[in-house]
Amino acid sequence: MQKNRRLLCIALASTVMLSACGFKLRGTILGNDLPFKSIYIAVPETSTLGNELRRYIRGSGELEIKKSAEEAEAILDLTNEIREKVILSLNSQGRVREYVLYYRVSIRVRDNKNAELLPLTQISLKRDLSYNENQVLAKEAEEAMLYHDMQSDLVQQILRRIAAIKPAGGATAQ
Repeated sequence: MQKNRRLLCIALASTVMLSACGFKLRGTILGNDLPFKSIYIAVPETSTLGNELRRYIRGSGELEIKKSAEEAEAILDLTNEIREKVILSLNSQGRVREYVLYYRVSIRVRDNKNAELLPLTQISLKRDLSYNENQVLAKEAEEAMLYHDMQSDLVQQILRRIAAIKPAGGATAQ
């Protein structure tokens, strides 16, 4: 019984200490002060980036995704999506030793009156990939994993940029 009381006191004290230091769970990426409540995502249904973006927005619960641009208060345009693989270095026999993987996306957000809320913005990510011709399948799987991680990072960056959009008057909605 004494041991249970000690554990309870320790748990209570640690909770108080965490709340006193300002600790807070991160919460959603999108804030409550967006100048729009619905969005149309102008990305093909077959795009894996678009699907992940839709999933994150639905999960946030802050924005409603509309089926057409006419119904939405804002339109997210994905104007460019490029995956690129460039040789970084060669070994003494002239074979590839390292690659650089690039993932570039250009986006913009406009309202239903075609006014820009977020001007055309390019987000670019890069990752280095070592290469070994004796492990071709493993390196292909690693490349796919790196592209997937970059895609997730891009979605997070896109959502942070959407969250940074302020209302037209410059004041935040309460």
